[in-house]
Amino acid sequence: MHPAPLAVMDYVGPAFGALLFVAAMSFVAEPTRRTLNAIILAGASGVYLSGGFGPWELIYPVIGTVIGFRALQSYRWIGVGWLIHAAWDIAHHLWGNPIWPFMPSSAFGCMVFDSLIAVWFLAAAPSFLKHSEAAIRGQGLNGVTTAVRAAKSVTG
Repeated sequence: MHPAPLAVMDYVGPAFGALLFVAAMSFVAEPTRRTLNAIILAGASGVYLSGGFGPWELIYPVIGTVIGFRALQSYRWIGVGWLIHAAWDIAHHLWGNPIWPFMPSSAFGCMVFDSLIAVWFLAAAPSFLKHSEAAIRGQGLNGVTTAVRAAKSVTG
């Protein structure tokens, strides 16, 4: 099988999806965030069963299960797991079957998404929302009033 031709949206769409994923996961409190993502990672190891590599397809779920178990206690293992999954995505994009049969570039998009969230996990999955909430709380009521006035002046 030949790799699918790629368009700009094959890069932008998954990158935007990764950004939304990070934002959504920022709402999940610790330690639930780490546990939930370890479970998602372990489940993702079965995505490519019947992906075109025959019996070799059975190796990755075994590896993914071990990494998923280690990931229950470590964001670093979650990040490593997503990087390994991204490598499997590239193999499927180049030589195997796409994740979604109706979208030939889906394995490539998965690689972009997985690589970007892996970076976030390797950075210990910081919550980006807490920083903005702290900034708003630090400003107090005067900061909110100032922000409302600034928004009104921009909108007319």
